[in-house]
Amino acid sequence: MPRHPLYLAIAASLTSLPTLADHMEELVVTATHSTRTIDVTNALVISPDVAELLKEAPGANVNSNGPLTGIPQYRGMYGSRIATAIDGNQLAPSGPNWMDPPISYVVGSQLESLEVYRGIVPVSVAQESIGGAIDARIDKGAFSDSSDFGATGRAMSSAQSVNGGYSVNSNLYASNDQHRLKLAALTESGNNADFPDGKILPTKYERDRYDVGYGFRSGSHTFQLDYGYNDTGDTGTPALPMDIRYIHGDLYNFGYQVEAGPDTTIELALYGSELRHSMDNYKLRQPPASAADWRRNTAKSDNLGFRLEGTLRDDGGMWTLGTDGFDSTHDSDIDNPNNAMFFVRNFNSAEREVLGAFVERQQSLGANWTAEFGARYNRVDMDAGKVDGTPAMMMPPAQMLRDEFNNAQRSQTDNNVDLVAKAWFAASDSSSWYLGVARKNRSPSYQERYLWLPLEATAGLADGNTYTGTIALDPETSNQVEFGLDFSGERLTLSPRIFYNKVDDYIQGTPSESAAAVMFVNMMSGGKAPPPLQFNNVDAKLYGFDMDWSLQLDDHWALSGLLNYVRGERDDINDNLYRIAPPNASFRLGYAEATWSASVEGVVYDQQNNVSATNSEQKTSGYGLVNLKATWQATQGLQLAAGVDNLFDREYRDHLNGYNRAANPDIALRERLPGYGINAFARVMYTF
Repeated sequence: MPRHPLYLAIAASLTSLPTLADHMEELVVTATHSTRTIDVTNALVISPDVAELLKEAPGANVNSNGPLTGIPQYRGMYGSRIATAIDGNQLAPSGPNWMDPPISYVVGSQLESLEVYRGIVPVSVAQESIGGAIDARIDKGAFSDSSDFGATGRAMSSAQSVNGGYSVNSNLYASNDQHRLKLAALTESGNNADFPDGKILPTKYERDRYDVGYGFRSGSHTFQLDYGYNDTGDTGTPALPMDIRYIHGDLYNFGYQVEAGPDTTIELALYGSELRHSMDNYKLRQPPASAADWRRNTAKSDNLGFRLEGTLRDDGGMWTLGTDGFDSTHDSDIDNPNNAMFFVRNFNSAEREVLGAFVERQQSLGANWTAEFGARYNRVDMDAGKVDGTPAMMMPPAQMLRDEFNNAQRSQTDNNVDLVAKAWFAASDSSSWYLGVARKNRSPSYQERYLWLPLEATAGLADGNTYTGTIALDPETSNQVEFGLDFSGERLTLSPRIFYNKVDDYIQGTPSESAAAVMFVNMMSGGKAPPPLQFNNVDAKLYGFDMDWSLQLDDHWALSGLLNYVRGERDDINDNLYRIAPPNASFRLGYAEATWSASVEGVVYDQQNNVSATNSEQKTSGYGLVNLKATWQATQGLQLAAGVDNLFDREYRDHLNGYNRAANPDIALRERLPGYGINAFARVMYTF
């Protein structure tokens, strides 16, 4: 029985055409949930941010703080509440404000598939998946059936008008029946993006990426070694207090798989990453008028992990058992290039280690019923070193905060148990009913526990508030239920879901209880800044509905779309949760011939009036956009594609965009950032 992920399969080209699938298939959204497959046609994606692809999955969206800084959102949850992996392996961002969320280390041109697990996530998929799970699978090439070596490759180049951006990528593969080698390189950059009333500053970006991989297969044994180097240069994040100067990342992975018997598979993964990051508030944006307010933050993250998993198939179903671990250590130091005496030790060896074990059973319960049951135990250990800073040497409130933190019991341990039960009833050959219940947990992030001085180092919340952490936070506990139908007829497929998620001890910023923190913010701002918030446990609930559907009109014409609705509310007070996507829908009409295809898409977002008063969140108006895309398979190896996004150059504000933090004559400070204007784009791809 499958694990029921929703696959956003991205190959190298554009449209899914039955007669030219090897050449024209780029974005195919497929559901392995029993009976349905969703083909999303004309899905040419030029954005350098892979997170934008998530908008093709029901319930998914993106919190955008910059051109490479999209943070996945799923059914109202985002950030570390969503388990994001690369080839099943975790990665903890280097920046305390998530300028480099895990998915930002994936480039679309090297992506084989993007798996978005719909709804309740199996316990075998991820350690902490209270808000969902995403797994980006990288194209490693394939073994051949011959002992002779063969070579294949792909070269791709694209350009777009909205920011003068371009991307050049090449992948080379060599393989036989025992060996496979991959070499890949990417370079991309763009300037500040246009919107109908001017420029969005700063939204320039630049990135290079290099990958090498080697696989060896002998009998039932397969070994894989991969190394990737990410080099992000000057890149704007206008919704955050600073911009990216560089993100350097080394990513390592060793994988081993053995078919231990006709019904038994064992997999082992050892992986790690070394990430280095620098950001400032004066290079890409207008610097502060006073030299005393210039800031630079240098951060790093060192990650190590393992995963050992075994599957055993029998006549009734399949057992999956395993153990996994992930350890991340974070450092962050703030200074002022104009004052060698100024420093803030923001995070000092903030460590988070998770060790887990799980068991999962997928079981047939007769001719019409199937089920999945799972249990997972996670032990989460966290600690952090002592901190200090120039403010603590000069200002009594900061000194009080430093001493309170350094004298506290910073070592914390949580013991979390997740439980999952799901069932499917096949009502007919074309339809099945689904019910799932789960209890999931998430321990606090290092920012939520160990942020000692009121700052905006909040994993990309981008609400403009300063925060302090609470060391003694309790883990979040989510009790989830979802119900749905999967229907796949001769022409029509649809998959609606309703869900309810009650979260006890939800971690949310609340008015600070620390007099020292309030006094410090008042002194630093002259009383002009809002009072600081403090991460605390509250109660919350999220509920809603989402659906994807498609209708094949005839051999050439097809309709498809998504419908999403989610509400997030506090249960302890009368308030809404922050940064929740408004109701939205998309509709796509596509036409496909043997060698070409085209589509028109409408995207509609409702207004969002259910905003968080605690976070001083602004309301947004509704809007609609029209997008056009087309492809032509000129020869067997050459494909041309082009399109226009926001065809009518509509000015709009995406509710999941942050607020402007950079001086800009076209956008006021603290105004929500606009969406991009009209964008014409084209791509050329050659495969051999």
